[in-house]
Amino acid sequence: MSRTSKGARSREQRQQQIVDYVLERGSASAAELADLVGVSLMTVHRDLDELARRGLLRKFHGGVSAQPSTVFEGSSEYRMGANRELKDAIARTALRLVEPGASILLDDSTTALTLAGLLGGVGPLTVATNYLPVIQELKSLPDVHLICLGGNYSATHDSFLGLPCIEAVGALSVDMAFVSTSAMNATMTFHQEHELVQVKRAMLDAAATSVLLMDSSKMPRKALHRMAPLGDYDKLVVDDGVDPELLAAAGDVIDVAVAPTGNV
Repeated sequence: MSRTSKGARSREQRQQQIVDYVLERGSASAAELADLVGVSLMTVHRDLDELARRGLLRKFHGGVSAQPSTVFEGSSEYRMGANRELKDAIARTALRLVEPGASILLDDSTTALTLAGLLGGVGPLTVATNYLPVIQELKSLPDVHLICLGGNYSATHDSFLGLPCIEAVGALSVDMAFVSTSAMNATMTFHQEHELVQVKRAMLDAAATSVLLMDSSKMPRKALHRMAPLGDYDKLVVDDGVDPELLAAAGDVIDVAVAPTGNV
């Protein structure tokens, strides 16, 4: 192996170590990461610049974070590890809405991915998705007719986006769409990235019934772009940690999932 190849591999391994560390802790300082991987502060800053460009981490003065902000959603890998028990409870509740023979859309949310993991016993189903982990979850299930919605691949979201994806969604007419987003209040849902908003809106338009899957950690958050009014969704599935005032505002469209740990 050439010296250049060894150097590239060493940089990749170092950057993966940084990503793993920040994903586990949520954030870290540049000095902390330099000590972790045993390189200079300047080298770590170059690594962080690259990781931020790739959308894996969000850089701020003195360090990086994997946590979402009003303009940064967080990588797919980070979202998979967040609020697992709440997502499990929400997915189990949402599963009751899925009937054999149905056609459904699943977006690139990790809550929809959790629901996908429960679909094996429900078939036959037709499932369309733009999320690569959902495709991998469902591709071997004999009772699932899987439609892969292509487009421009986003490594940050591990999904397919852009105009080709929107056009592929627009060609469908499905029974139900299960989507999630980054933030909501009693009247509106929000997301940080306009490109994802466009795909999610197309999914809502393509479905006879739209289902919003939201864990309570997303309720205090804000995000840059308005996605859709809460009243546009036919069903809202949340966990039991949601503010009672929001539950009252949502009315009879809401299903409340009880997490194993009780209220959060």
